[in-house]
Amino acid sequence: MSKKKNDKKKEKKLWLSLISLMILLVILLGATIFLMKDKEKEDENTLAYTDLIKELSYGNIEKIEMTVGSTSLKVKQKNEEEEKKAIVPNTESFIGLVQEKVAEGNEIELIQKPKSVLTQIPAFLISFLPTLIMLALFIMIFKMQGLGEKGKVYNDTERKTKIKFNDVAGLDEEKEELVEIVDFLKRPEKFTKMGAKIPKGVLLYGKPGTGKTLIAKAIAGEADVPFISMSGSEFIEMFAGLGASRVRKLFDKARKLAPCIVFIDEIDAIGSRRTSNSGAETENNQTLNQLLVEMDGFSSEETIIVLAATNRPEMLDKALLRPGRFDRQITIPTPDLKGRLEILKIHGKDKKISENVNLESIAEDTAGFTGAELANILNEAAIIATKNKHEAIENNDIEEAVKKVTVGIEKRTRVYSEKDKKLTAYHEAGHAVVSRYLETQPEVKEISIIPRGVAGGYTMQKTDEDKYYISKTEMQEKLIMLLGGRAAEKLVLDDISTGASNDIEVATQIARDMVTKYGMSDILGPIDFQGKEPYEMQMFGENIGDKIGQEVKILIDTAYNDAQMLLKQHRDKLDIIAQALLQKEKINEKDFKMFFEE
Repeated sequence: MSKKKNDKKKEKKLWLSLISLMILLVILLGATIFLMKDKEKEDENTLAYTDLIKELSYGNIEKIEMTVGSTSLKVKQKNEEEEKKAIVPNTESFIGLVQEKVAEGNEIELIQKPKSVLTQIPAFLISFLPTLIMLALFIMIFKMQGLGEKGKVYNDTERKTKIKFNDVAGLDEEKEELVEIVDFLKRPEKFTKMGAKIPKGVLLYGKPGTGKTLIAKAIAGEADVPFISMSGSEFIEMFAGLGASRVRKLFDKARKLAPCIVFIDEIDAIGSRRTSNSGAETENNQTLNQLLVEMDGFSSEETIIVLAATNRPEMLDKALLRPGRFDRQITIPTPDLKGRLEILKIHGKDKKISENVNLESIAEDTAGFTGAELANILNEAAIIATKNKHEAIENNDIEEAVKKVTVGIEKRTRVYSEKDKKLTAYHEAGHAVVSRYLETQPEVKEISIIPRGVAGGYTMQKTDEDKYYISKTEMQEKLIMLLGGRAAEKLVLDDISTGASNDIEVATQIARDMVTKYGMSDILGPIDFQGKEPYEMQMFGENIGDKIGQEVKILIDTAYNDAQMLLKQHRDKLDIIAQALLQKEKINEKDFKMFFEE
């Protein structure tokens, strides 16, 4: 079993122990309350010592039952059915008094029982309750402190990371940039002779799934050094000062293992901009301050490289990014066509893929996908191929996996009325027909009215081109395509439905970005309004928010009118494709093109 699993198992056992201890404390507390209530009832049935002496002198006591060594006893009075309890100050003198009364002729039955250990256990536990509570708190604090040494280490003595640069695809330039980090870890004297100082920290940022953690492990694998990994969220706890303590322990461990790599994943959890707030914010600030101090404390002889990863670099404190700390910031982008093909080849090595499968075609159809998403597609394809009892993964399996990941699971069992089917058919046909007559929009790959996920149908476009810039015309035509479904509903059925909600949401976001982020408004001009505070917006004039809203509305209204005009001009194609969808439920790229050739 790996160290990681052992750590998790130990942590789980410790938490179970703590939970069990807390349950015990609750039980003891309940027992205490119960005994206190029981004591109140006993007080009502207790005979005072002075009354006991009077009753004894009057000859009204019939039986006395007591335990050896205890001052508590039970008394049975004559002419009364219930026994009463009494407490005597001295048992020996009281027994002597009873014996005197017996000698005088009183018939008194005196029963003396041996002392029982079990009767003292509840009282002992109740007296020990404060100690147990303090012990539980001590264990919890010790547990929190112990997590400071939780950083996972992969080295020669435990488990060395076997990932190399060859296992990382689609990041050729980024790997070249990081090769010198590997050289420094292997041969630091080569750089120190020249008087060069290698960066103390390297920040990797990009979308989730692009391979930030993977390339960090590859650096450690290539350099053959220990890899200490810890997530930013692991530094944060409810107790003040624990985050800073964990940072100190993490870097103490790194100094002992140097040369090594310290990797902090999701560093924005502790490295976000510092504030003057109290509570959790203060704890985060202390943790960040300690991280800055530790990075400043590296000496030139300590061969330690700090790697950090985040998908929100804009959230990080500026002090963290200055030279001398995270000197380098490397963007890990989504892979291009060549990168996607290499990633598919790497993840396809351990899978049984048919010779007919064209990985290059898959790479063309998955523009914008991250490495993690491509790996997920191949894994889903393997599962689908197994369900379909194929000997190897076929093209159909991969295409189904892409649809499953991007749109959702196909739901053929869902029953729709004819009215809803017709509405869906014209809605999807509206998207497809409008897209066909827009120059900048990708070709239609497939149209379906079979429900997938939360969608009643879908129009899939080809994504065979890597785009780094999007023109204003392309964004305007994207709005027209998105609103083509709503326009078709209004044109054919003279009614509208909730089916266009997602289209409207995406279209509104695009229009807002065009105005506030990309400066594509002819009236407002090339100004960035996005993320500005109200007082910052005032510098652009009064009622600037209203003007932004009006510009967004103009873009949406114009796109909607253009979509209606296109559909009116090509109403015959809209009807033909909608009818074909009602009959076949699904139209592929080849059949779609045939409608326009005819």
